[in-house]
Amino acid sequence: MFSGDYVFTSESVTEGHPDKVCDQISDAVLDEVYRQDPPLKNNFRCRVACETYITVGLLIVGGEITTSAHIDVQDLARGVIKDIGYTDMKYGFNYQTCGILNAIGHQSPDISQGVGRKGKEIGAGDQGLMIGYACNETKELMPLPITLAQKLTMRLADVRKKNILKYVGPDGKSQVTVRYIDGRPVSVEKVVISTQHTEDSVDKKTGNLANWAKQDLIDTVLLPTIPKNLLKKFNFKNDCYINPTGRFVIGGPQSDTGMTGRKIIVDTYGGMAPHGGGAFSGKDPTKVDRSACYMARYIAKNIVAAGLAEKCMIQLAYAIGVAEPVSIMIDSLGTGADDAKLEKAVRKIFSLTPRGIIET
Repeated sequence: MFSGDYVFTSESVTEGHPDKVCDQISDAVLDEVYRQDPPLKNNFRCRVACETYITVGLLIVGGEITTSAHIDVQDLARGVIKDIGYTDMKYGFNYQTCGILNAIGHQSPDISQGVGRKGKEIGAGDQGLMIGYACNETKELMPLPITLAQKLTMRLADVRKKNILKYVGPDGKSQVTVRYIDGRPVSVEKVVISTQHTEDSVDKKTGNLANWAKQDLIDTVLLPTIPKNLLKKFNFKNDCYINPTGRFVIGGPQSDTGMTGRKIIVDTYGGMAPHGGGAFSGKDPTKVDRSACYMARYIAKNIVAAGLAEKCMIQLAYAIGVAEPVSIMIDSLGTGADDAKLEKAVRKIFSLTPRGIIET
């Protein structure tokens, strides 16, 4: 992990980014399956692995689902797209007119026989390694760069949906560079905000986002989000990039395809910790790609919150069909208690089987 003096950058995307649209649709399908077919009532027999693909005017929802629920995929997907804000063709995509294909099948019985078991225990839905991380840089016990990047994209969505900035579109990104001294964050060095916008905010001479609109974004998005003490040496002329390409009218699925599971670093620690490679969205909790990552984060967060370490990284690993993890690794990165003792305590306190994770 990192130490000494350095700069570190993390990025985030808005809810209208094509990849994030797909994540939300996949999770909406999962939520609806569980609403109709509650896992606690069917001993977790329902299985969901839902993937979504989006492009110009078209959405494809696929994957493997085993459930007694009846899912209206078209209605669900259109509802998600509407809530995100693709309600007008000025954004290049419309929830009412896009085509939607349903390509969902059933889970392979070869996989199912290892996951579903008679009695209480549930086998892991796949093999793999999962990472959890926590640190005391923020009240969320998350690294500062990803925390600020996430807050910027949430603020972009907020000013759009509340009509504070009427020209902001659903698609967008943020990026924040933080300077660390002696391993502690001290200032924000660079900020990038790229947001889709309508023609109303375009400078007629240049064809690019107008300077007044850029200043709007600084005043209503950046300044309310990033604490002033982190901006003491920040030079807005040289260190702040608002739509650096100049123009971002064509955005969303009209400009870029999207797929479920392509923003795994945005969804976790912004690159500050390793990643096992598995995505979260559209997966039921027997898929340890999701549930074990949540559990590893939960444990790491508890260790840091208890003052046992300033930073903590946890790796869990599983074999398909096997309930207990095949390995557990805890690294407090030289900031806390003895790692071997922490591991022993974790094994004693936490149940790390899929069912144990679900019930925690």
